[in-house]
This record gives sequence, structure tokens and C-alpha cells, in this order.
Amino acid sequence: MTLRFVGIDPDTDEDHCPTIWVDGDCGEMVIQGWKAGTELRTACESNTPARGPIPGSEEVVRIPARMVPVLRKACDAIENSAVR
Repeated sequence: MTLRFVGIDPDTDEDHCPTIWVDGDCGEMVIQGWKAGTELRTACESNTPARGPIPGSEEVVRIPARMVPVLRKACDAIENSAVR
């Protein structure tokens, strides 16, 4: 696994630091964010047609809007990588 740090929440503090990396081996984004609470998970599950419960191996995370530039940078890095 080749992780490349892309960026961290610009308003981060010592305890809350949503972060984004790109895995160069498989061309995927790796995202650290705030875990969704029960209410948000339930809303996500019920807001996707024919979806059902979110599997235990997956999680819903929140990323602040101020991180949109970091997400764009990560998307560009994946798009420009040899892995697709």
C-alpha cells in the first residue's frame, strides 16, 4: 500500500482532524472523518433506493465543506495516476 497524504482539515485541532490520502497502488481515496451517528446512518440507509442496511465493514463519515479543495486534489491525483 502506497499512501500519499493529500490534506487535512484546514481548521483542524489536536482532537478533530479529518484527513484525506490517496492509495497509489489501487487508485482509491482514503478518508478519515467524523463517524456518523445513528440518525445519519439511518437517514443514509433509507435515502438510497433498494439499499438496505450499511454493512458492518463500511461506515458513513462526515467531511466538512471546507475540505472540498482537498477532495478535488485527491480526485486529481487519482485521475492522473497510472492506476484506474
